[in-house]
Amino acid sequence: MFNRMFQSVIHQMKDAIGRVIGIIDKNDIVVACSDLQHIGEVRQGIREDLTFRPEGVVTGGVTYRSLVTSGKPDLIVFVEGADKPAEQAAALLSIALGNMKNLYDQKYDKASFIKNIMLDNILPSDIYAKSKELRFSSEEKRVVYIIKYQGTSEQFPYEIIGGMYPDRAHDYVINIGEQDVALVKELPDGTTQADIREIAENIIKTLNAESLVNVSVGISSVVTNIKDLARAYKEARIALEVGKVFDTAKNPISYENLGIGRLIYQLPTTLCEVFLQEVFRRGSLESLDDETLDTVRAFFENNLNVSETSRKLFVHRNTLVYRLEKIRKLTGLDLREFDHAVTFKVALMVKKYLTSKPTKF
Repeated sequence: MFNRMFQSVIHQMKDAIGRVIGIIDKNDIVVACSDLQHIGEVRQGIREDLTFRPEGVVTGGVTYRSLVTSGKPDLIVFVEGADKPAEQAAALLSIALGNMKNLYDQKYDKASFIKNIMLDNILPSDIYAKSKELRFSSEEKRVVYIIKYQGTSEQFPYEIIGGMYPDRAHDYVINIGEQDVALVKELPDGTTQADIREIAENIIKTLNAESLVNVSVGISSVVTNIKDLARAYKEARIALEVGKVFDTAKNPISYENLGIGRLIYQLPTTLCEVFLQEVFRRGSLESLDDETLDTVRAFFENNLNVSETSRKLFVHRNTLVYRLEKIRKLTGLDLREFDHAVTFKVALMVKKYLTSKPTKF
C-alpha cells in the first residue's frame, strides 16, 4: 500500500525536481523510484551512515536522507546528485513524504481507531464504515483492561505490556494517560472468567517484577461488537474507581463482580445523604467507636454467625452480644436480623462512598 502511494507521488514530482528520486524501505530495497529500472535494487550501508549523519549522506553521486515521520526512521529518500540542489531536494522530499506517511498512519492505524471508539471520539455511524476500510473484524469477543500504575521503571509499562501481547492483529495496547494503559484483548472461543482474570494477574505480576508499585487493573465485561468498546472502557474505569472505594484489597477488579458497590457508585450524593439520615435518625454513625465498627465488619464477614464471629475476634460470646445490643440501642438496627443487617451494611458502604467522593466517568 505504501509503495504504490509513494510511487504515485514520486511520479508526479519527477518533472518538477528534474532528477532521479526514490525511496528505500527498512530492508534497504528501493521500493519507489522515478526511474523504474532502479526498483528492487538493494542499497546496503546507507542506513548505518545516516545513523551518524541524520542531516544526510552522499555516496556514489547520490544524496540520501531519512524520512521524517512520527515513528522510527525506517524509510530513506534519495536524490540523484551530490550538490546543494540535491541536498535541498532530499530535505524537501523527506519532510513532504514523511508528513504524508504520518497522515496515512493516523488514518489507517487500527490502534488509533480503537482508541477513538473507546474515548467516544468517533461517530457511531462512522464506526462500521471505518472498520471495513481497515478490514477490522467488528464481531469478535473482546475485553478491555485498564492498567493504572504509579512508580518508575527502566521500561515504560506500555512497552512491557506490548511485549507481553505482541499480536497486533488481535490485541491492542494503547496509551491513555501518563499512568494509564489500556489493553483490548480479543478472546478465543471457550475463554472463561478465570482465564480473563488470569491475564490481568499476569500483567500485575510482570509490572511488579519491573519495580513498579501500586499497579491496579480494572476489567470490563466481555463485548461482542466493536461499537461496545466505549462501554467496555467505561466499565473498566468504573471497576477501578469502585474497587478503590469498596474493595481496596482486591486486585484485579472486574466490573461484573462489583456487586452492590456498582449500584451505590451510580447514585447521586444527595440521595445517599438522605438515606444515611433516615437509617441513623436515632443516632449518628459517628457515635460508634472503632472497636464496635470492627465487630460489625467481622460479624458480616462471618455471615452473621455469633459463635464464629466471637471465635475469630477472640472474645466471649456474651461480649459480642453486648456489642450488638449496644448498636441496636444507638441505631435501632439489630444486626442479628437479616433485613437490619443488610440495611446497616449498605449504610456503611454509602458512608464510605461519600467520604471518598470518587470521580465519575
